[in-house]
Amino acid sequence: MARIYNFCSGPAALPLPVLEKAQAELTDFQKSGMSVMEMSHRGKIFDEVIQKAEANVRKLMSVTDDYSVLFLQGGASQQFAIIPLNLMTQGGFAEYIDTGYWADRAIKEAKVIGKVQIPWSGKDANYLQAPNLKDIVFDSKADYAYICPNETISGLRWPELPVDCPTHLCADMSSYIMSEQINVKRFGLIFAGAQKNLGPSGLALVIIRKDLAERASETVPIFFRYRTHMKEPSLYNTPNTWAVYLLQLVTDWLLEQGGIPAMKIINERKAKALYDALDASNFWKPCVQGEARSRMNITWRMATEELEEEFVKTAKSAGFDGLKGHRSVGGIRASIYNAFPEQGVRDLIAFMKEFERKKG
Repeated sequence: MARIYNFCSGPAALPLPVLEKAQAELTDFQKSGMSVMEMSHRGKIFDEVIQKAEANVRKLMSVTDDYSVLFLQGGASQQFAIIPLNLMTQGGFAEYIDTGYWADRAIKEAKVIGKVQIPWSGKDANYLQAPNLKDIVFDSKADYAYICPNETISGLRWPELPVDCPTHLCADMSSYIMSEQINVKRFGLIFAGAQKNLGPSGLALVIIRKDLAERASETVPIFFRYRTHMKEPSLYNTPNTWAVYLLQLVTDWLLEQGGIPAMKIINERKAKALYDALDASNFWKPCVQGEARSRMNITWRMATEELEEEFVKTAKSAGFDGLKGHRSVGGIRASIYNAFPEQGVRDLIAFMKEFERKKG
C-alpha cells in the first residue's frame, strides 16, 4: 500500500530517504555480506558507524570535547532513574520543574532515590501553561535542576530556556532535540529518546559534561554509571546497533537539509500553518495558547468526544494516522517532528476544512 501520513508521537515518522537507504543496505551492509544488525559491535565496520553518529551529533549541536556523547539502551524513561542515581548526592536534593506528564514521571522516579523540590508546577492549570523564567528561582545548593522543554501529551513548549541556572541543568529533550538550536553549554546533561526526532525506539542519546559524570557514587551499579559508558564509548555492552545505524542516517539527512537552523525554519512553518487553521474557526479548540504552543506536538479538542472519535476514524481512512490524543487526556494530537513532510500538514488542513464543511 502507499505510505500514509504518520502523526504518531513516537515511534514517529522517519525520513523516507533514510528508510530507503536502510532497506537497500539491509542484507548486505557495506559489502560485508550481512546486516548491520548481525555484525560485531566491536568490528571495524560498526566502529565507523558509531563514530560517524557521534561526529554528526557533535557537528549538528556544536558539542565540545568537554562533553561525552553516549548511545544508551532503555530509552528516555530509564534516564529518569539513572540521572538521580548518578547526580544526587547523599543528603542532597534535586529540583524539578513540573510541566506535564513526562516531567511528573521523572519526578516520581527521582523521589524513589532521593529528595525532590518543585519550584514551579503547572498541574493546577492542567499543564497547559508554560513557566515564565521570572517565576522560577533555582537553588544553587541543589545537586541539579531538571526540565522538560517540550511536553508531547499536552502540546506544551517552553518559550525560552534557562540561561544562567546556578546549578547543573538537566533536560529531557526527547521531543525537542534538533528541532531548533540550543546552547549545549547551558546544560550539564541532555538526553533524548531516539524515537521522535533521531531514529527508532530502544535508544537514548545522552550528552553529559564529563566532570559531572564523575560524580556517581561507588554504590551505584557499574552498568548504571555514566562514566562506565564514557570509558568504553557506548560499547561497555552490546549497543542497539540497528538504532545507532539509523541515527547516523537520520543525522546525515539532517546535515543534508542544512542542519538544525534549516529544520527550525521548516518546523516553524509547519506549526504556524496548522495553528492558523485551528484558530480560523470555533469548530476546532486548540488546547494551548500563545507562545507556550509546541511546534512538535499540536493538540486540540472538538465539541464532543464522539465528534473527535469520528474525526480520528475518518482521518485514518483518508491516510492520516496517529491523530488520537494520549489516553490520559484524550482529544486530538498531530505530532509533526523533523521528518514529517510539509505536504502532510497542507493535506491535513485541506481534510480538516472538508470535515468541518460536512460536520460544522
